[in-house]
Amino acid sequence: MAHRFITQAVVVGARVFGRAFAEAYRQASASSRYAQSAAGSSSSSSSHNFVSSGLTLDEACKILNVKPPQGGQVNMEETIERFKRLFDLNDPTKGGSFYLQSKILRARERIELEVREAAEAVESEAEIKKGWRPKVYKDR
Repeated sequence: MAHRFITQAVVVGARVFGRAFAEAYRQASASSRYAQSAAGSSSSSSSHNFVSSGLTLDEACKILNVKPPQGGQVNMEETIERFKRLFDLNDPTKGGSFYLQSKILRARERIELEVREAAEAVESEAEIKKGWRPKVYKDR
């Protein structure tokens, strides 16, 4: 009689665990598809929002307490100064938080990514206006 209850408990537990595992897999799969579709359908500057750093530009600016880049231009001296100050304040050896330190680092990287992409866009526009002129070396 006891073996019957034990068997039922094992079977019911396996069913519950199996259903929970299947549901978790479905949610992870849906989340992955959503991230891929968001990265594929958005523009080049916003395609890096969640894929590379996990931060949006607004979040990064709020973390470092700087103004968002206007047309790709930002005061990098102020950004670097705030980064260094906050990064040093949150040093784990001084009683700070490694989590906050990593968030601060990712925020700086996100702002630098935005500025770099804006600079590349300006360069490509300038090249288009000027015309493509390949570098030809006649002495080779």
